Amino acid sequence: MYRTLITTEQLMDLQRGGQPLMVFDCSFDLMTPSSGPQQFSEAHLPGAVYANLATDLSAKHGDPGSTGVRTAGGADEPASGGRHPLPNRERFERWLCSVGFANGMQAVVYDRQGCLFCGRLWWMLKWAGHEAVAVLDGGLAAWQAAGGETVSGPAAAHFSSNFKLGTPLVRLVSAQQVAQGLGDARQTLVDARAEARYRGEVEPLDPVAGHIPGALNRPFGQNLGADGRFKPPAQLRQEFEQLLAGRDPAGVVHQCGSGVSAVPNLLAMELAGLGSTGLFAGSWSEWCSDPQRPVARG
Repeated sequence: MYRTLITTEQLMDLQRGGQPLMVFDCSFDLMTPSSGPQQFSEAHLPGAVYANLATDLSAKHGDPGSTGVRTAGGADEPASGGRHPLPNRERFERWLCSVGFANGMQAVVYDRQGCLFCGRLWWMLKWAGHEAVAVLDGGLAAWQAAGGETVSGPAAAHFSSNFKLGTPLVRLVSAQQVAQGLGDARQTLVDARAEARYRGEVEPLDPVAGHIPGALNRPFGQNLGADGRFKPPAQLRQEFEQLLAGRDPAGVVHQCGSGVSAVPNLLAMELAGLGSTGLFAGSWSEWCSDPQRPVARG
């Protein structure tokens, strides 16, 4: 069972061994949502299923600038707010069944954007209680560099399955919980956005610029080396310990703009041996949708 990362060689071995396996391509573009399906159609791993951030991994299409504030009522009420609100676990369960994913399968997720989008599905499967899910280290580029085959065209057809939700293996944190923890040393927010967005100098996607007061900044791309793969665990541990400066890793809550690019930081802390941490899935886009919530800049 692979729970965090999987190399191209390990994935090839799994394919040759005939183990129950499903591969998901999560390629996407925040500014041009239609380009993700186009990229998948041009080249993807044989047998891969396309997981669309806007329609499959979010409760509704996340148009840039929209708030995605939660609305009460209904069986499909989102599990978070923000530009890419989490679908609730029951809706996610139905989607997994529709693509043929079953509880006994190993899931492998990848993209071609430096783990920016596939981490969302990695986290969501853990949230659904599924432990056997891993990110393909280095993504599509690493697969192709290793001589891995790709195919074009639509995804292969799959029979539906009967995936069943289990106990969540990760911690989802709400905006209310984040607000209650402001100023409490037991909570440490880590913001994965680019430095200029964190400081409030620019804001290309959300209506308000800035960050949640007290949040630390670690852009998600800092977890990867020049080869596009995650840095060694010892290096990641050193970098996060320097960032946290003595704060308890167990109190870390990750966030970004809409809960997507925060996941590489969360995964990196797990790789570093710092344990499982929380995710504020609504992130800055949900936080800044309420003018009563405080905003920091600089």
